Amino acid sequence: MRKKYLLAPGPTPVPESALLAMAQPIIHHRTPQFSEVFRETAELLKYVFQTRQDVLILAASGTGAMEGSVTNLFSPGDEVITVNGGKFGERWTKISEAYGLKAHEIKVEWGKAVDTREVTRLLDANPKIKGVMVQASETSTTAAHPVKEIAELTKGRDCLLIVDGITAVGVFDLSMDDCGIDVLVSGSQKAFMLPPGLAFAALSERAWKFQETAKCPRFYFDFKKERKNLKDNTTAYTPAVSLITGLREALKLIKEEGLENVFKRHDRLARATRAATAALGLKALAPESPSNAATGVFVPEGVDGGKLVKYLRDEVGVTMAGGQDHLKGKILRIAHLGYVDTFDIIIAIASIEMAFNKFGHKVRYGKGVGAAQEILSEGYK
Repeated sequence: MRKKYLLAPGPTPVPESALLAMAQPIIHHRTPQFSEVFRETAELLKYVFQTRQDVLILAASGTGAMEGSVTNLFSPGDEVITVNGGKFGERWTKISEAYGLKAHEIKVEWGKAVDTREVTRLLDANPKIKGVMVQASETSTTAAHPVKEIAELTKGRDCLLIVDGITAVGVFDLSMDDCGIDVLVSGSQKAFMLPPGLAFAALSERAWKFQETAKCPRFYFDFKKERKNLKDNTTAYTPAVSLITGLREALKLIKEEGLENVFKRHDRLARATRAATAALGLKALAPESPSNAATGVFVPEGVDGGKLVKYLRDEVGVTMAGGQDHLKGKILRIAHLGYVDTFDIIIAIASIEMAFNKFGHKVRYGKGVGAAQEILSEGYK
C-alpha cells in the first residue's frame, strides 16, 4: 500500500466533511431546499472575499470568471493593461485580444513582481486605458504581485482593477473592499478546498457601471443575468449542485477557523517551506515577492525536474508540480494552500530529501525537515 498526498497548487486536498457533503443524494436545483443552500453559500463567500458585494457563482474553471470579466466590462477596441508575469498573466492578454481589446502588455520576468512604475507610465501615456488586469498570485511562478499598490493607481482614474485571485483569495489578506479592487475572481480547487468546477467573481459598484455600456459578446457568462438570479438565490443556468453543497461546508470550515487564522496558517506553512528548501541549498524562483500559496525552487544541477516530479508522484506518492514553458524540467513547485497543515509540509520536504538522494544529489536526511519544524512549531502552544 502507498498512501497518496496531493501538494500541487490545484487541485488541492478536499476536507472529509466537504467530500461527505458532496456525496449526499443530489437535490433539484430549482427548489426551496437548494435555494437555502445557495443563499448560505453566497453569503459565506462574501466573508472570504471580504466584500459587501455579491459574489457570483459560475459552473466553470477560474478561466471562465476571467473571460467573463473581460466580456462583461469592455467593448471591442477598448484599451487595457495586462500584466504578463507567467502562464496566467499571459492568459489575460489572450482573452483580451480574443475579444478585440487592445492590450498594453507588461512582460515581467518569471519569478518577479510587476514594477508599479511601469503601470503608472502606461496609465499616464495612455489616458484611454479602461482596465488593469493582474494576478494577485501567479501560480506558474509562485510570485505575488503588489495588488494594493496598483489599486492606488487606478482609484483616481476611469479605469478598473481586475484581479485574478485564484491562488490568493483565502490564502493571504486581499480584502476586495479595503484594497479598492473592482473585480476579484477565484476558483474552487485552490484555497476553497474543493474539486475543480466552480468559478467566482465579485464586482464593485464602479465595475457594474462599466457593465452597462460594455459591448463585447456574451451569453453564458452574463454577469448581469447571474446577479439578477443571485437575488432569488439561484443561478441563470444549471448550477453544479454537488459542488455548491460541498462549498458551503468548506466555507463553514474557513469561517470556523477565522480568516485571520487562515492567513496566519498559510504564512507559517509558506515560511517553513522556504526555510526548508533554503536549508537544502535550493534557489528560490521568486525570492523577492514569494506567494504564500506555493513555493517554487530550481532543482539541483544534474537533476531532471520532470523525472523528479514523476518519481515523487508515481513512486513516493507525493504529487507536486513542475515548471511550464521555459521552466519545464527546471523547477519544483510545492503548494501549501487550502486543506494543508503542518505535517503535510513535513511530508513534502521529507519526500524531496528522499528523492534527491535517489537521483544522486546527496543531502543529509532531516536537514530540510528540521528547518521547517523550527517554524512549524509556532503553530502549537
